[in-house]
Amino acid sequence: MMTGAKQRSASRGAAAVVAAAIALAPGLARAGEPVALDTGTTAWMLTSTALVLLMVPGLAMFYGGLVRTKNVLGTMLHSFMAMAIIGVLWTVCGYAMAFGTTIGGVVGWDWDKFMLSGIDTAIMREHAIPEYVYAMFQGKFAIITPALIAGAFAERVSFRGYCLFIALWSLLIYNPLAHIVWGGGFLYGEAIDFAGGTVIHISAGTAALVCAFYLGARRGYPRTAMHPNNMVLTLVGAGLLWVGWFGFNAGSSVSSGLKTAQALTVTQIAAASGALAWMVIEQVLHRKATSLGMVSGILAGLVAITPAAGDVLPTGALLLGALASLTCYLAILLKARLGYDDTLDVFGIHGMAGIVGALGLTFFLRDLPEHGLAIQLWYQLKSVLLSVSVSAVGTLALLVLVDRTIGLRASAEQERAGIDHSMHGEHGYGFLNPN
Repeated sequence: MMTGAKQRSASRGAAAVVAAAIALAPGLARAGEPVALDTGTTAWMLTSTALVLLMVPGLAMFYGGLVRTKNVLGTMLHSFMAMAIIGVLWTVCGYAMAFGTTIGGVVGWDWDKFMLSGIDTAIMREHAIPEYVYAMFQGKFAIITPALIAGAFAERVSFRGYCLFIALWSLLIYNPLAHIVWGGGFLYGEAIDFAGGTVIHISAGTAALVCAFYLGARRGYPRTAMHPNNMVLTLVGAGLLWVGWFGFNAGSSVSSGLKTAQALTVTQIAAASGALAWMVIEQVLHRKATSLGMVSGILAGLVAITPAAGDVLPTGALLLGALASLTCYLAILLKARLGYDDTLDVFGIHGMAGIVGALGLTFFLRDLPEHGLAIQLWYQLKSVLLSVSVSAVGTLALLVLVDRTIGLRASAEQERAGIDHSMHGEHGYGFLNPN
């Protein structure tokens, strides 16, 4: 038997073990106490960050295969330049603007987040991960959003004009939208946008539409046939986008648990549903299913589920994916009738599928909101209208500014020669005839 002293010693030891366990449990630390790192969540978020970055070269391949041979390198370079330009801007001030303390509900700022100078040892209390990881994860979203826009004016935009445009667009449009919806701004906690339907896809799609109208069509469009140079490249790019989207959506849970599994599952389902629906539409209407239709359907399903990934059941994912493919297919037909040249259908797929997902998720929610579906639908509509209006007005202003300062559209000679040779002095495949 234990003596009294030994019993008291054992009791103190047990109490110390319990106290240590409580202190180490994520989310249970007392105010003012350091938060213990959740290594499981951190590992998943590191993986998700890499997966989202993989989407950028995936997008470069997707876009690069769809343009003419003489423009393949320049088009792919648009995506890679976003990695460089936005990667620097996000470090300097983008993260502070998007996720700093709110200023008027529109933009954020914290000097600790400026240059990431004050977060070197910071562990986020809510998620129990290093703040560096969260900053880098969100930074990949900031990179891919302006890169998406480039598909609208592919084959006819000047390189330096593009670089200045995406830098300004990221600072003045993306960062405030991210803060308003995700970072504590005036729509935070109202509109559901799990991984970027409004902040990313609707804003980029709207900007793409404005760019297409402002810059005008490619020379020869639509009279001259402008066939994709390499659909194999596009298919591989689409595959990388699908893989990377698991980090895009499931990573947005900022956890490694049930919500992560739910988001990953519906992402897979919506992509498959969108691809199948597009192939069925083509088979019924044209008796011929195409690889371009397959990849378009994949993207439509992935975009539509993005705002909804953490909040809908598999049935909702199936329906949203199919509905997005049908809507995007009709939008691309309408583009042909209206005659504007959104080169790679950025608005037709990202803009329209983003709207379908942002509004449609209301009817497939796993848990009904206390304020009711009608109020939630109004919140969703507000976020869509805000994204469209801010992106449209802001993009037009930036296009005029860039165009009147350093120029935006490639010259007729540059466009005829191809942007690979005229702007970069290179050829993508080393062919004697780059056309």
